Amino acid sequence: MIAGVLLAAGGARRFGSQKLVAPFDGAPLVRHAAAALARSTDALVIVIGHEADAVRAALTEIDASIVVNPDWRQGLSSSLRCGIAALPPDAEAIVVALGDQPRIDPLVVRSLIDRWRASGTPIVSARYRGERGHPVLFARAVFPQLASLRGDVGARTMFEQSPEQVAYVDVDDVVPADVDTMDDLER
Repeated sequence: MIAGVLLAAGGARRFGSQKLVAPFDGAPLVRHAAAALARSTDALVIVIGHEADAVRAALTEIDASIVVNPDWRQGLSSSLRCGIAALPPDAEAIVVALGDQPRIDPLVVRSLIDRWRASGTPIVSARYRGERGHPVLFARAVFPQLASLRGDVGARTMFEQSPEQVAYVDVDDVVPADVDTMDDLER
């Protein structure tokens, strides 16, 4: 089983309000990312934190296990730990995506999974015209490394410290935009 883990717990400081519930193409921003990840994985875990009730309400139409990260202020690594702790026991791998990237391509997610199954490489990342980005697949073998991360760095250190553990899916497109400000949302 491949589970999706959507990180949607951040404080949205630059946006000025809870950006994940902002309207985008007729639905809350976070719902777009959740729906795309759900379409390509067997189960979905969504980690929420800041203004958790509002974000949970924005996800009512998504079939997912929603987990509240009480330590969301500690950054991405705390949300990764929450997501891993909430996984079904038969999860072979996870595909991690960000709740503020509404244009996640389900075909890219499927390509990550296919590449992992073919190569067995424990980490498979999307690479957009040479630039690494989300989503990223992590096999169960590296869950302990993910769970040991601290701070607001995500898994970047794993890429730097163990490049031999990483395979890439090259995508001929720009990195999907993430929404950090009102201007980003309007673009």
